[in-house]
Amino acid sequence: MGGATATITVAGAAVGVLARDFRRRQMMGPYAERWSMTHPLPNAEATVQPAPGTRPEYTPLDRHYRIDINTIPPAINEGEWTLKVTGLVDKPRTPTLMGLRRYEPMHQFITLACISNPVGGDLIGTTRWTGVSLQRLLPDLGLQSTATHLKIRSADGFYEVVPLDIIRSDERVMLVYAWDGVPLPTGHGFPLRIYLPDVYGMKQPKWIESIEATDRWEPGYWVVRGWDKIAQMKATSVIDTVAVDMTIIDASREVLVPIGGIAHAGARGISKVEVQVHNGPWQEAALRTPLSGLTWVIWRYDWPFESGDHTFTVRCWDGAGNAQIVAPNPPEPHGATGLHSKRQRL
Repeated sequence: MGGATATITVAGAAVGVLARDFRRRQMMGPYAERWSMTHPLPNAEATVQPAPGTRPEYTPLDRHYRIDINTIPPAINEGEWTLKVTGLVDKPRTPTLMGLRRYEPMHQFITLACISNPVGGDLIGTTRWTGVSLQRLLPDLGLQSTATHLKIRSADGFYEVVPLDIIRSDERVMLVYAWDGVPLPTGHGFPLRIYLPDVYGMKQPKWIESIEATDRWEPGYWVVRGWDKIAQMKATSVIDTVAVDMTIIDASREVLVPIGGIAHAGARGISKVEVQVHNGPWQEAALRTPLSGLTWVIWRYDWPFESGDHTFTVRCWDGAGNAQIVAPNPPEPHGATGLHSKRQRL
C-alpha cells in the first residue's frame, strides 16, 4: 500500500495478456474504441480553463494509478468466468459478464484515490466508469430476508464487506465492467470491480469472482491489517503548476502568473479553494465546473507577479463547507492530511 507497484516483464506472459486484451476488444464491438476519443467531456464549455501545466482533467487509462496486493494482476478468461452468488440467497447464481451487460448500463465520471496517497501524490485518477447499478441488480440475486451484508471476494485474495443499507440507499454503487468505453484493463480489475462512492480504493475490490450474502459485518482485507474501518476520502487540494512561462498581461498591464491544480473530497464536492503566497492573505481561486459530482475540481488562481523566492500554499472546503484538515498526518491508517505547498524562485 505504501508505494508504487513494481513491474515485472515476462515476455511470454506479456504477449498472452496483450492477445487476450485484443480478443476482448474485438468481442466487445462498440466498446472497441475509447469513449474519450470520440466524445467531448461534459464540461467542455466551462468558463474557467486549467492553468498551463495542470494535470489532465480526464486521466488516460495508461496513466491511471494502480496499487494491488500482488505484483502481477490476475489474468482472467472471460469465457470461463462467472460471478458466483452464494450465502443467504434462495439459490446460488452464476451470472456471466454478458448477462451483466444486458442490464441498463450506468455511466459515471469518477475520481478514485488510494488511501496510501501522500498529500500532493499521484495515486489518484479520473475516468468514465461503466457498469450496472448494484441497487438495480439486488432483486435478481434472490437475497433472503436475513441478509444484511455482501462479502465481495477477488481472484487475488482481496475482499471487502459492504452493508446492504448502503447499496439500497445509493444507486451509484455499481459493478463496473468498463472504463472509458472499453473493457477494464487487466491491471485494473477485468472482468469486474465495484465502485463505492466517497471511500478510498482500499474498500473497492477488483477482479471480483464471488459475492456472498451474509448476516453480519466483518473487517475487510486492509481493515484487518490496521487501516481505517470507514476509509472515507479526505478533502485535499494540490498545486500542480506555477506557470511562470505562461504569464498573462491584464487590462491594467499587470503581469499575472497562472497557478493551478486539483481539489477533491470524494462524493462531497468542492465549494471553495484558496491560495496563499508566503504568509500573506488567502485569495480565492476560480473553480472549473467538474466532470461530475464524483470527480476532482480543477482550480486556477492568476497571481500578480513578484520576483523572488515564493512559497505557494493551497487549501479547500468540501461541498458542505467543511475545511480540509490542516494538521499533517501520514497516509496510514486514515489517509493523509495537511496542506500542499510549492516553493519556486521567480
